[in-house]
Amino acid sequence: MFIGKKPTDAPLTSSDVADGIITNAKLAQDIISADTALGAEPADTDEFLVSDAGTLKRMDYSYIKASGITVADNWRLNANDTVDSSETDLDTGWERVDTTGQGTLGSAMTQSSGIFTFPSTGIYFIRFQIYYVGNTADYGRAIIKHYDGSSTYTIISDVRTDIQSSKQEVITTSTLFDCQNTSTDKCRFDAGGNENDAVIAGSTTDNRTSAIFIRLGDT
Repeated sequence: MFIGKKPTDAPLTSSDVADGIITNAKLAQDIISADTALGAEPADTDEFLVSDAGTLKRMDYSYIKASGITVADNWRLNANDTVDSSETDLDTGWERVDTTGQGTLGSAMTQSSGIFTFPSTGIYFIRFQIYYVGNTADYGRAIIKHYDGSSTYTIISDVRTDIQSSKQEVITTSTLFDCQNTSTDKCRFDAGGNENDAVIAGSTTDNRTSAIFIRLGDT
């Protein structure tokens, strides 16, 4: 109520409101949902408001984002191949597993001409196995290579074993792979040995020559 001329309206400022008096009942129910959506995974330094035993505190997203295994993928050769040199590129016939009972987790690996690209950076466990059917008595190899996305291949795992004529043998190798950049940290699998014309067994219904990729954590 006023007498005479109405005073000029003045905007409310923070100094006009005592600390700690705005209650939950005074907040609109759409205080969050009415705001602009972020539309992407938060950055590590994006902040959330939390109640720590009744005391409001801010927390960076890096403390609460998903952890643990986020990618688990499995690929295989879907047809037979043949060893033709000491190092034979396995550059055709790869497929992602799809048989009943098999599964994957998270984003898929991608593959082009036998070169595998990771869906995100991180430390990955890679397991590679080759199913050989020997032609003559000699040795076979299972090789994992790093590819820099340009022209350089580096062997990071190379396991060898004797293969007997007309016998079947599985060679398995594994490594921890540090993918710091998905454009320059890729991998490829090779066979090989002195066993020319040995068959590298593939199948479209079960895993014979195959690779497993599991993301263990951040790089």
